[in-house]
Amino acid sequence: MTIAARLAELGIDLPTPALPAANYVPFVQSGNLLFVSGQIPMGAKGIEFVGKLGADTDVETGRAAARLCAINLIAQVKAATGDLEKLVRVVKLTGFVNSTLEFGDHPKVVNGASDLMVEVFGDKGRHSRSAVGVAALPFGVAVEIEGIFEIA
Repeated sequence: MTIAARLAELGIDLPTPALPAANYVPFVQSGNLLFVSGQIPMGAKGIEFVGKLGADTDVETGRAAARLCAINLIAQVKAATGDLEKLVRVVKLTGFVNSTLEFGDHPKVVNGASDLMVEVFGDKGRHSRSAVGVAALPFGVAVEIEGIFEIA
């Protein structure tokens, strides 16, 4: 099954990738590695999932935010390569979770992105990962995720 067919089966329509909000580029290719800048939960109607885990946002909402970040990462990979079939492997995701000091379920939140990568890419979607709690994120979003991808 192609990646495009798998996305369709999952009901995912990749968005037009967001333009950078500051002085950076959305992705950089170095050799066969593609480094994709942090993606926030930007949906069709703008920023979604604003909030702080452990205060006004629960784990399931955080997982949904992480999943949307992952969709935006995939859209950036497609923009960079022109064809998702060029993806060899998801190498690493780094998830930043806007959270209170007491919150400790960062891995459960970032699983929203990790699970989607495996759903879409199968074994090629299995990756190394960091899940980090932070005091704040741009625009008050709940989650931001960046990724490193190996491409052909």
